[in-house]
Amino acid sequence: MHWILLSGAVKGVAKKYSQDRGAALPVAGGRAAVLAVADGHGSAAHFRSDLGARWAVEEFTACARAFADEAVRVGEDAAGWPALRAEARRLPQQVGHRWHERALVHECNSPSHGARSPREAARIRPPEQPGVPDLAAYGSTLIGAVLTEHMLFCWQLGDGDVVLVDADGTPHTPLSTGPDMGDETDSLCEPEPWRKMRSHWQPFTGGAPPCVLLSTDGLSKSFADDQGFLDFATGLGERAAQQGVAAVQDQLPDWLGRAAKFSGDDTTLVGAVAAPPQRSDD
Repeated sequence: MHWILLSGAVKGVAKKYSQDRGAALPVAGGRAAVLAVADGHGSAAHFRSDLGARWAVEEFTACARAFADEAVRVGEDAAGWPALRAEARRLPQQVGHRWHERALVHECNSPSHGARSPREAARIRPPEQPGVPDLAAYGSTLIGAVLTEHMLFCWQLGDGDVVLVDADGTPHTPLSTGPDMGDETDSLCEPEPWRKMRSHWQPFTGGAPPCVLLSTDGLSKSFADDQGFLDFATGLGERAAQQGVAAVQDQLPDWLGRAAKFSGDDTTLVGAVAAPPQRSDD
């Protein structure tokens, strides 16, 4: 089985540039897929968060590629699943360390508050630990997923959404924690962010794998309620099954552009749909 990938992004209304980043990559000859989206916080205190979001996606996909190769190798051999799940639990720390290293190098070479007075820098955000660079300027969320023919792994830090749409159109949000509390969100710029990263593992034990969609919160915020967002995800999954992923990909920028007009935020979506089985010529 192979995966067909979706990817789309639009800039928020009246924004100079997008703080979102996303990636949808085939791995192991298309037998696995790696998905990721990141949403830079974008406020005055996080004025380099476009860099943070880019690094989040790059470092996640770098780590997830190797993990996906191993997941394909293990396949449906349940004896290898415990070791694979243990590796999945270690992946957030690997990504977090790599992200922090990149942010620290950039901060040391070009201090984010170097042009500010000490009083102004303290007003924006005082350092939590003396002598430790403040990485708030680069703050970003991260959602990532690895899919194979036999299983799904996904991880989430901060806001945004993971939606699984079953073949019968039923949506599931395995990493949802309920309604957002204002604009506060967990971030990669925090100390040891991997401790706050949520994760989900799901084997595909029967039937068709779900359509998997990852999106930044600019998409869900464009709907009046959660049900409207889930209806959108369900409709997207159904259209992909009925019309083909290529047709959905062609329309995706327009759909996301309409959504961004309501939320005003950057909006990014990536997804994966299992390719239909090949027909035999025999």
